[in-house]
Amino acid sequence: MNGLKTVMLLAALTALFMALGYTLGGPSGALIALLVAAGMNLFTFWNADKIVLKMHHAQEVDGRTAPEFFSIVQQLASRASLPMPKVYVIDSPHPNAFATGRNPENAAVAATTGLLSMLSREEIAGVMAHELAHVRNRDTLIMTMVATIAGAISMLANFGLFFRNGDDRGPGLAGILAVLVAPFAAMIVQMAISRTREYSADRSGGEISGNPRALASALRKIAGGAAHIPNPVAEHNPAAAQLYIVPTHVSELFSTHPATENRIAALEQMALEMGASPIAAAPASSGGVPSAPSPRGKTPRRSSALDPHRHH
Repeated sequence: MNGLKTVMLLAALTALFMALGYTLGGPSGALIALLVAAGMNLFTFWNADKIVLKMHHAQEVDGRTAPEFFSIVQQLASRASLPMPKVYVIDSPHPNAFATGRNPENAAVAATTGLLSMLSREEIAGVMAHELAHVRNRDTLIMTMVATIAGAISMLANFGLFFRNGDDRGPGLAGILAVLVAPFAAMIVQMAISRTREYSADRSGGEISGNPRALASALRKIAGGAAHIPNPVAEHNPAAAQLYIVPTHVSELFSTHPATENRIAALEQMALEMGASPIAAAPASSGGVPSAPSPRGKTPRRSSALDPHRHH
């Protein structure tokens, strides 16, 4: 199914590029746009993950530079029967995380320093289990390509508007397209990304970590922080918000996640089915990754071990 969605996404991109090319340059402009779209489709397929990581200024870490975080991902990847992904840290106070890569063999997971300092070890494990579930479900290719392609569509439309503003005919149709292109790009995002994907990743993440209660607790904390702490990347490219475990509310047009409250309720129900206590009654130290010691959740996490600048 994700393969079909990817083909549909690339077809939609090509059609839009050709329409804009025709508006700017007639038949020859449409042909040039077709060639550009074909080249961009190929480039994006192979490099979208690198673009997204660079967009976030993510820095790769390992067992020496971020031992706690790397160990959590390593244990969870083993539980999920996945190849070990590359692990990145983003130096940002905005609490969030995402997975990227065209397949499990070329996957990467990333978390912000804001998330790592806000959550307990068990909650971080729950979040990363959710991201590894996206990798296992092969959601990451379509998610990553949407983030880069929708941004490119918006940039192309803005370029078209600027180009035609210098024309004696004025903005005309190009101006109208520039106004409509953001909703159209959003429609492509909605077409390509299903909200059921998040419920599936939540459930699979709860199974991988063995602690859906910790993931629910993490979602609650992340949602509170994400609503109040700015995210410059998502502000410049709203489609990037669909990558995150909890989206930033930059634009409702690009909303691809179900309500966080509904996700938490589903995880609470899953915890009860597994024989766990309700979230509110659970101590912070329960669950998580059993093979590693767990804090009580009262002491702030040490940021130094997870500082992305330590490996320089």
